[in-house]
Amino acid sequence: MKKPRLQRLFHPTSGRSLIVAIDHALFNNTAFLPGIERMDKTVAKVASTGAEGVLLSVGEATHLQDLPGREKPALMLRADPANFYNNEAPVSKLHCRVFDHAVEIALRLDAACILLNLLQIDDHPEMLSQCVENILKVKNDCDRYGMPLGIEPLTFKKTSAGYVGDGDPDRVTTLARMAAELGADIIKTDSTEPEEDFQRVVEAASGVPVTVRGGGRASDEEVLDHTERLVKQGVAGLIYGRNVFQHESPEKMTRALHAVLHQGQTAKEALKVLKAEG
Repeated sequence: MKKPRLQRLFHPTSGRSLIVAIDHALFNNTAFLPGIERMDKTVAKVASTGAEGVLLSVGEATHLQDLPGREKPALMLRADPANFYNNEAPVSKLHCRVFDHAVEIALRLDAACILLNLLQIDDHPEMLSQCVENILKVKNDCDRYGMPLGIEPLTFKKTSAGYVGDGDPDRVTTLARMAAELGADIIKTDSTEPEEDFQRVVEAASGVPVTVRGGGRASDEEVLDHTERLVKQGVAGLIYGRNVFQHESPEKMTRALHAVLHQGQTAKEALKVLKAEG
């Protein structure tokens, strides 16, 4: 059964969603802080861009929900702090823990959705086990109270430079299907490499909307090209962070992303609009 709250996150015409992620500082990495030092100002600026949603942690969600009016974005609530993204990762003992009574917290904050990790990390199988325990802990409460459950299945491979997101289509598809099997109402995952294989993820999710996270900072051209290719593969939305709030004009970047996501423009067309406005 679809949960009505989830509809707050999706555009009424396109049926897709742009959610701006501003939950980075929860994971204790200095590199994530530029652009979000003043959360009150950052959230207010992002809320004015017209994005469908904002992803925030429990402690920062009030910056969005205290804003007046009915036109602000919906809240996607991050409810499971983890230490995998620390300055030095992974640390000797990894954890991902969900807040006690997470659904009750989400209801008090009037969230449209709760979001939990599903992390598969080379050499650290305990993380996947802990994430599954977290999901099982809140799933029944989510259903009881009509709170949509978002799951973020991410796979990381070990390289000589450390752990990096693995865009291997087989791994991304399999873990996304696991999220759907666990009862996700919405999925946030990495893109496949190449993006042309992302349709496999959409199909494996069995009707659950699949959104893609943004990752590190990239050029406007790269971000818009990436978005256009994902839209062609059936992505339900984007959950971009640094490529929006670290942009010199988050408002203009949001409009450019909306042009591709909601209006069917090409990346080149959206880029012309972005540059013309700047």
